[in-house]
Amino acid sequence: MRLFAPLYEKAIGWSRHPRATWLLAGLSFVEAIFFPVMPEVMLAPMCLAQPKRGFRYATISLACSMLGAVIGYLLGHYAFEAVRPALDALGMLDKVNAGIATLQAKMAHSPWSVFGFLVLGGFMPIPMKVFTWASGIVGVPWLPYLASMAVGRGKRVFLVALAIRLGGERAERALHKYIEPIGWAVVVLVLALLGWLLLRGHAA
Repeated sequence: MRLFAPLYEKAIGWSRHPRATWLLAGLSFVEAIFFPVMPEVMLAPMCLAQPKRGFRYATISLACSMLGAVIGYLLGHYAFEAVRPALDALGMLDKVNAGIATLQAKMAHSPWSVFGFLVLGGFMPIPMKVFTWASGIVGVPWLPYLASMAVGRGKRVFLVALAIRLGGERAERALHKYIEPIGWAVVVLVLALLGWLLLRGHAA
């Protein structure tokens, strides 16, 4: 099943829009709450079109992702039961529940023990909303939560901007060519990691 390539093509279309910066900001915001398209796939062609603005675009994406992360956390903390049926209908409930179980196991040790896990989650191409909602439901303290979101997502968007700045069209073409296998490979890797952490948490 082709999933990542069609989303990438759609994001390329958005990147050519006259208001692409606003679309990138909106995409980064809603992706942290519920939307399935990662902002990096739009950020890459925007950086290629205007390399000197790449880091500016990355900063905008990160700032809006952080705003979305706050909303996602608050929704998870205060509205999870109300939106549980909607999450189930969207096919997100199992992933959110898995994130909750993992974070609960981490929180049993220390609030800061979730920092490394959330940084890893923010760096991987896995929906950010899984971690924002789960963090709010579990009640991860704000300081480690926001720090982990900033570091994890910041590394992703700024590395994309840097790769396009250094590699130019070659880097963008490579991302386009290999987005499907890379996307699925990393998803499998992250799911395996989550499964291992869940088993470890239950065994503890």
